[in-house]
Amino acid sequence: MKLNKYSLVLVLGLITLASCSDKLELVNPNQQTSSTFGFNADDLEESVIAAYNHIRMEGSYARVGYTIDVCRGDEAWNSSQVWYLPFDDLNVEVTSDITWWPWREWYYTINVCNFAISRCDKDNSQLSERMKHIKGQMLFLRGLSYYNLVGYYQNPPLITNYETYSSLEGLYGANNTYDEVLDQVEKDFKEAMELLPSRDAGTEWNRGRATCGSAAGYYARTLMMRHKFSDALTVLKDIIGKKYGTYSLVANFGDNFREGSAYENNAESLFEVQFLDLESQGTDDEWTPVNTSPNATQGSAIESNFAPGNYGGWADISASPWLYHLFKAERTANGKLDPRLYWTIGTYETDWEDFEYGNVAYTNTLTPEDNIVTNNINGGLPIAKFTNLRTGFYSTVVTGLHDGINLRLMRYSDVLLRAAECENEVNGPTQQAIDWINEVRNRAGLADLELSDFNSADKLFEQIANVERPKEFGCEFGRGFDLIRWGFFHDNGRLQQLKEHGTFRRSVEGTKDAVSYSDILSDPQLKSSFDTYRPGHEFLPIVQQLLNNNPNLKGNSANYSTDNFTYFNGNGWKVHPVVDLNK
Repeated sequence: MKLNKYSLVLVLGLITLASCSDKLELVNPNQQTSSTFGFNADDLEESVIAAYNHIRMEGSYARVGYTIDVCRGDEAWNSSQVWYLPFDDLNVEVTSDITWWPWREWYYTINVCNFAISRCDKDNSQLSERMKHIKGQMLFLRGLSYYNLVGYYQNPPLITNYETYSSLEGLYGANNTYDEVLDQVEKDFKEAMELLPSRDAGTEWNRGRATCGSAAGYYARTLMMRHKFSDALTVLKDIIGKKYGTYSLVANFGDNFREGSAYENNAESLFEVQFLDLESQGTDDEWTPVNTSPNATQGSAIESNFAPGNYGGWADISASPWLYHLFKAERTANGKLDPRLYWTIGTYETDWEDFEYGNVAYTNTLTPEDNIVTNNINGGLPIAKFTNLRTGFYSTVVTGLHDGINLRLMRYSDVLLRAAECENEVNGPTQQAIDWINEVRNRAGLADLELSDFNSADKLFEQIANVERPKEFGCEFGRGFDLIRWGFFHDNGRLQQLKEHGTFRRSVEGTKDAVSYSDILSDPQLKSSFDTYRPGHEFLPIVQQLLNNNPNLKGNSANYSTDNFTYFNGNGWKVHPVVDLNK
């Protein structure tokens, strides 16, 4: 079976194959190969660094891989109506070019991880502490890779044996099921929990490396993907109880979105992607879709996606009017706006006159007359998170891979709200669930919720899913994963709710105004992303070029537009009905 170099990379994102040789079999004695490299901890540490580096690529978290999930949620929309439009409309075709970028990056990472794990093949009890830490990090990063692959592509091939890469036949992997892949993800995170130290160990362990706390947090997330709420609750309680390190909410919510050693890898962060050092924006002026520049992986292009066009951004993504008005619907105990709005959406508000950096967009001061929009074509509310829009550092965006703000992929507030969700699913509604929610609300200055206001688990779920989580994590990575695990695509009431949340105005006028799905037919400026949703397209299709190159690879529900209700319902999973929180 023939396989050219390009299709090899395309199928699995691989770089090297030990088995490849020519007729002369010439060997460069100075060249590292799989037969000479990786037999000591120093070598394997290089592999660890390579794996970490690759989660900073465009297809993983530096731009495309991150932004796709933001788009497929209901908190944001593709304001350029071009680059990310198919993901926003949930109708991606099998011929889409950038759809396979996450596939490429995550399989590359898996290859590196599998290599290092194969060199740590002793019983874990026989490994040195350093080798345990190396293996634990690679298990975590492999688990993270498959967590993303299954969340995007549903049924990717599962490859865990590095020896597979020594055979061309072995590279033509067949699809594994959703459950098979998640079984492996659970296994990887669980083993990583046992091998890694906590962030309390200090040195590199509180400066961005995966720890047992990182693995525990993702293990709980993975369990929740298949509604293993009781098991997840146990893990989340252990994190809260400091079994896997000491975590706490930082006093200032905005500190989670600033760069610099005073803010990054803080007490709230379980895991974050490391980017450029403070004030290094613009040091590298080269970026490419495949990131061939040595420096191109040092920064993130997420700011370029989010930032308004008049500040140098591409204005690809905007916050939904629903999210903005969700923030506006509830004031703090002292009558002010929720401070999380300031760091989530870039708008002028009277409340911001004496708050943080004030009413700013980059170094410009906003006034009541300024109606900042993402671009001059479709308008939109600019996303402030993981940008310098509110930091006052720069006057404009330097487009490309320049933004140095670390991406906080898991924060302690997520642990608290997930613990509340699991407690509600298992025992709810309960005071314990309410208490965990209130910890997060209290940081924002909001009044405590009262158990007496929630007479059912359905109502408390509604509060968690569509009030607390959007305000805490609005326009961050993960909302698309949540909508899938909640089964919102399998219930007519929830689909209608998503259409309402996903309604936006394609105009530079009235960007802050409330909109209603009911007005779409009478107002041509209005659109809802979820109107174009096709069954099965909560996942991304496996692109046709991959299918053509691998005869054993099949498509998924998005390729065939098949509904996943049968799987969801067959597992006995419940879709919570829509609940009016005002009643």
